[in-house]
Amino acid sequence: MAESPNGATTHQTVQLGADGPTVSALGVGTWSWGDSLFWQYGKGYGIEDVRAAFEASLAAGVTFFDTAEVYGLGKSEELLGEFLQGTKSPVAVATKYFPLPWRFSASAVADTLTASLKRLQLPTVALYQVHWPFDFLMGQKTLMNALAAEVKQGRIQSIGVSNYSASQMHQAHGYLAKQGIPLAVNQVQYSLLHRKIESNGVLSAAKDLGVTILAYSPLAQGLVTGKYTVENHQPPTGARRLDPRFSKDGLKKIAPVIATLQEIGQRHGKTPAQVALNWLMGQGTVVPIPGAKNASQASQNAGALGWALTPEEQEQLSEVSQPWR
Repeated sequence: MAESPNGATTHQTVQLGADGPTVSALGVGTWSWGDSLFWQYGKGYGIEDVRAAFEASLAAGVTFFDTAEVYGLGKSEELLGEFLQGTKSPVAVATKYFPLPWRFSASAVADTLTASLKRLQLPTVALYQVHWPFDFLMGQKTLMNALAAEVKQGRIQSIGVSNYSASQMHQAHGYLAKQGIPLAVNQVQYSLLHRKIESNGVLSAAKDLGVTILAYSPLAQGLVTGKYTVENHQPPTGARRLDPRFSKDGLKKIAPVIATLQEIGQRHGKTPAQVALNWLMGQGTVVPIPGAKNASQASQNAGALGWALTPEEQEQLSEVSQPWR
């Protein structure tokens, strides 16, 4: 996305997989929308806050939203569906199917998708993903064939998986290829403080197969924003309180990464979070999907677009975050 003289921006986009839909190069993860268990929706923030996050994202050219049936037990999809009714802007929506033990037939995929589309108030979604690589009573072949049937019916435009290993990706890709449909996406955790996909084969398999990586928790749940430091240590709210990375010892370990993000950010007039997201976008076909609970966070995230780190800065960040690879 290039910046024009008046500060406006032209859209920066990425195609999902080999021939999937084109979406904004940065997305929005909506796990926090309607979720009161992990994110405490309804206490510190509510519907007007997330509506403002939706509108601020669109205003900044971020038009790709990732949700799931389990987020807020359907509430996230319902909220997104409500917000979509209030805009004429083109929006790409991704959601997910959770392979629970009692969902052991192909018809379960169709029924679950029907329920998601109803909550979203949409006839089709850009991307439909398998949330976890569980087999239970329905094998991957049956699952992939059921998803392929939905592409052929037009209710989903592309197929993705989430949290799949390299070998699981190859297997899913193989089953779909027999149906003449590419695997478009693998959604995995990826950030400067969680680089496992670079060493466990997932990133290289994605590049080999033409699969786009959707990076969830790209800001390491806020750790790379610079908000949490040893000097002003305050335990986070909610389930993050249990994460040892937010302890004083944990924050000491990540201090060099934060310092590097701040130094590079000052050079570009960007925040540590914007630098961290830009680093991810520089790793190839990677689309970060940071969460946004309000307009301020959405606008902040969008500041990762429209510019690029130098190769030297990319390498500097890769080097300082090497322990998390």
